[in-house]
Amino acid sequence: MSGQFINHFGAIRLRVTGTGNLKSTLISLDDTIEKDLANLAMSSAPNKFPTILSNFMQMKAQLELKITEINEAFEIREIHIYIKPTYTSFPQ
Repeated sequence: MSGQFINHFGAIRLRVTGTGNLKSTLISLDDTIEKDLANLAMSSAPNKFPTILSNFMQMKAQLELKITEINEAFEIREIHIYIKPTYTSFPQ
């Protein structure tokens, strides 16, 4: 999103294959606010695009995806982040 809107990050849809659990976090600008999202159990042949719901409102955000255990691996083919501009500015 361009401009200085406050955006609502509603969901993340992934095309991911792998083994283990994928941990996801949305992080605001300057790493001040973090929201841990639901863990995603990966498989080697998924038949759908899993959707991870979020309820995160910030101007901009970064998505962190990681695994934490030994012998876990993942490959991401697509990421869709559903964002909707909600407010034009912060309250004064």
